[in-house]
Amino acid sequence: MKAITFNEFGEAEVLQLAEVQVPEVRPDDLLVRVHAAGVNRADLTHRRGGYGRPNFGDSTIMGLEIAGEVIETGPSVQGYKVGDRVMGVVGGGAYAELARIDWRMAMPIPATIDYVHAAAIPEVFVTAHEALLHLGRLQRGDSVLIHAAAGGVGSAAVQLAYSTGATIFATAEASKLERIVQLGVDHAIDYKTQDFSEVVASRTDKRGVDVVIDFVGAPYFSRNVASLANGGRLVQVGILGGGGDVIVSLEQILYRHLQIIGTVMKSRDQHEKHAMVRRFREHWLDRFAGGAGLEPVVDSVFPLANAAAAHRRMESAVNVGKIILTMNEDS
Repeated sequence: MKAITFNEFGEAEVLQLAEVQVPEVRPDDLLVRVHAAGVNRADLTHRRGGYGRPNFGDSTIMGLEIAGEVIETGPSVQGYKVGDRVMGVVGGGAYAELARIDWRMAMPIPATIDYVHAAAIPEVFVTAHEALLHLGRLQRGDSVLIHAAAGGVGSAAVQLAYSTGATIFATAEASKLERIVQLGVDHAIDYKTQDFSEVVASRTDKRGVDVVIDFVGAPYFSRNVASLANGGRLVQVGILGGGGDVIVSLEQILYRHLQIIGTVMKSRDQHEKHAMVRRFREHWLDRFAGGAGLEPVVDSVFPLANAAAAHRRMESAVNVGKIILTMNEDS
């Protein structure tokens, strides 16, 4: 089968199309003919050497989310058969014509969704649900601040918050504000020209928001804490702007009853990952069917052989929503 590989860490040009072995099907695996695969920032980190030469459980080939057709099932698989259309999160191996996936990490593709849009769902919407609703405990009538709202997880979080009935503050570049408003944002903030903490304070009468979802990290940390209402939850999903040490007043956490929560899917054990997928599936999957409220946001589509171009687009930060790789013209 064809897959994207690389012999050395580096810029996008190191990615190459090569012939590799078909993965062996284990008892709990589905073997999937991949029609489309999502590109994630973790893939860029993988290519640059940030993880070393990892095996995330399924493959040493990069890529974490797939959509395709089941062509073989392991003996312990439940609920799936050959011919089923599935999407899901894999532990590596998505940038390939065939991929194996633990059946508990897979979900059926709603009938009205094509493979390209299905590949834009699993990683970002599962992550958004976990951060926003399971950990952040967002409820109808609450308020939330979502950073990087035009990105894959950010745009998914906006839609879930809107469907929950929350008031949404969100940051993005000026050129992307109109699009995030279309997704449901009430207060769109240009992070380059506006201080988001001042906007939150002025538009909430200094109360703050109930939940903050952040992907940036250290540069935003103190302002995120300042933007929380009493009893608020800051859920740290990424550190794209930098990690390291931050300073927070323990008195603020103590007397304002604040919670600071971190979440990364990659470092969770398999049972936790299965639970994350199950929670999302039970709560939201039927909302993708026939205009029922949720929309996978696709920015652009590239053939597998042009994976380097897809990576460069993500690195340029011009995308709104997901960048997708396709294996077949009929995807």
